[in-house]
Amino acid sequence: MKRFRFSNMMLILGLVFIYAPMLILVIYSFNASKLVTVWGGWSIKWYVGLLDNTQLMGSVMRSLEIACYTSIAAVALGTMAAFVLTRIAHFKGRTLFGGLATAPLVMPEVITGLSLLLLFVAMAQMIGWPQERGIVTIWIAHTTFCAAYVSVVVSARLRELDLSIEEAAMDLGARPWKVFFQITIPMIAPSLAAGAMMSFALSLDDLVLASFVSGPGSTTLPMEVFSAVRLGVKPEINAIASLILLAVSIATFLVWFFSRRAEDQRKRAIQLAIDEAAADSWKQPDPRRASVSEVA
Repeated sequence: MKRFRFSNMMLILGLVFIYAPMLILVIYSFNASKLVTVWGGWSIKWYVGLLDNTQLMGSVMRSLEIACYTSIAAVALGTMAAFVLTRIAHFKGRTLFGGLATAPLVMPEVITGLSLLLLFVAMAQMIGWPQERGIVTIWIAHTTFCAAYVSVVVSARLRELDLSIEEAAMDLGARPWKVFFQITIPMIAPSLAAGAMMSFALSLDDLVLASFVSGPGSTTLPMEVFSAVRLGVKPEINAIASLILLAVSIATFLVWFFSRRAEDQRKRAIQLAIDEAAADSWKQPDPRRASVSEVA
């Protein structure tokens, strides 16, 4: 009988500490009482009431829109930065470029948000753009922040790739852009997907940057929740948070399911190739056997 180890106990306590508040939030989203801390029975009226809460649903759709734009732009910029850092060994200013690419990882969000706010104000005075702060400015701020994470993730994957595959393709006449899109991109696709999902989550969760660079009519979900919580948690907040947890859980399950199926198909293909190679080796005549039979 295995003994209950201290590491197992700490793991269980850590999981309870992380997921117990989420479970309580989901349970209280079905609370019939208007007071969040008072249980009034089971009800789904707060989920139905979300359809009438245009302000909250508008902030949700706005946050999802910004998160989608951010994930696309961050993956594009982060991949280009990672490609430069890993494939161009020596160029003037490489250290400075690497520091600037990863600076948002260690820079406090307050400093980044304030800097971007001053930048947008100066640009509006000099060139007249942006005329007002809104979705575009939030998107630029989130892309600046998330591209650093993507560059780190993709750089780690690029350093592990075998360059001989790309060199063989170029020796056969493939253009560099064709090698990049048809060989490099498929090999780093898992890291690109991870960077996109991380950027989506970071953009959807961000409060500090959006507070600095947003304007009237561009309130995101974290800003809406933060302003509502200061006056007391509303039951609609629990309902919308539960729906987000459900959507994230479903998306995570689908990613795991399709990746697991793709991995199983890859293993079956490899095993089938091994079996076919073994069968072909048995069918082909062995020269040593033929020489022995001729001598006999």
